[in-house]
Amino acid sequence: MMVASSLTFLLKESSFTDSQVYVLFLLFFAISLWITEAIPAFAVSLLILAYLVYTLGNHSLNSAPEKIDRYVNTFSSSVTWLLLGGFFLAAAMRKVGLDKELLRLTLNISGPKPQNILKALMFTTWVAAMFMSDSATTSMVVAAMTPLLTSLGRSGISKALLLGVATAAAIGGMGTIIANVTNATVVGLLEKEEVRISFLSWMLYGIPVSFVLTAISFYVLNRALIKNAGPVSLEFLKVEPAATEIKESGQRIIVLVVGAVTILFWLTGSVHGIPVATIAAIPIVALTATRILSAGDIRTLPWDTLFLVTGGLSLGQALQSTGLLDHYASYLATMQIHPVFFLFILSYVAMLFANVSSGLACIMLLVPLGMALLPAYKVEVAISVGLSVTTTVLLPISIPPNVIVYSTGLLDQRDFRLVGIVVGLLGPLLAVLWVLLLRS
Repeated sequence: MMVASSLTFLLKESSFTDSQVYVLFLLFFAISLWITEAIPAFAVSLLILAYLVYTLGNHSLNSAPEKIDRYVNTFSSSVTWLLLGGFFLAAAMRKVGLDKELLRLTLNISGPKPQNILKALMFTTWVAAMFMSDSATTSMVVAAMTPLLTSLGRSGISKALLLGVATAAAIGGMGTIIANVTNATVVGLLEKEEVRISFLSWMLYGIPVSFVLTAISFYVLNRALIKNAGPVSLEFLKVEPAATEIKESGQRIIVLVVGAVTILFWLTGSVHGIPVATIAAIPIVALTATRILSAGDIRTLPWDTLFLVTGGLSLGQALQSTGLLDHYASYLATMQIHPVFFLFILSYVAMLFANVSSGLACIMLLVPLGMALLPAYKVEVAISVGLSVTTTVLLPISIPPNVIVYSTGLLDQRDFRLVGIVVGLLGPLLAVLWVLLLRS
């Protein structure tokens, strides 16, 4: 709080309104809480909502009180409902065991050759991470491959598999809007600017960059850690399915059908015109009506992630509506930086900061600022920065997938540099170039 107060005191100007001063302090305070993790990230978002309502709408504290509806309406944002639909699908897949079956099928196809196993696991993780959170995907794959890791021990192959899974889970998150909170927040910020990004449109931006980075990561890990290693044992795949798994076959069919229909509607939004948030009601209704997901299952969904989104959107709305972004953007605009060069600066700054702080905090700071500085490049700024914060795989603490694989005890901190540096250098570069190409 002292740091936030000091920065606010130094940067505020005599012409600032009460609302601008309050929001400037909130920006610094929220970012410091996200970086230091003094309180849970979702609690920061709740603080943002409460603070905005109390300070900006309070006649006693604000000489020009505002209507606070715009700051609390983020709970009904289409992005929030889109994420919720994704949560229901992911929870159903885990409950009926489709995640483990997918891994079993993958390894049966790959065979015992280490290079093929790495390729298969990274591809499976990459695809799964587009529809599940990176942490859930990593936990699922690592848990399923534990017998294999046990037999390999602390070897180059096990390191390659763990780093490959973590990297693919993080980078796979570029692929869809529902993959992670930063993608959803970027779409929400663009919606505030009356720019609509469809589910399929985001995939066109994210999947090519994601695929290339995943392929490069595979090449690096294969050359550095696996080399000419011999075949490994896959005996654990021969375990007979339990009776409960056999009984779940009907439920699995339902989940597959619901998932396929939902994704099909998401991908064809330009044809039927149904909003993606409305389509998210399909898994929410179908999976509860068929009793595949119970009330207990719903209570275990990552509701804190939804709070992250709503709080982040509210902060962005406050920065824009109070005129703070436009005010500081006017100063930077005098620097006469070429728009493309500035896109690269924003993207690499986002990648560096996100390695040691919250990706959401980077999005909420850099995307609104970039859009204010480059009003003709709002989409380019938002998506480039959004994709760049997903390339943060340099440190064990950078992202949840890294934390999960590091907790196995089979990796050293220096191991993460292997792909972390490559992805960190190439990720923002490819993101900006691809977005500019699609927008040209």
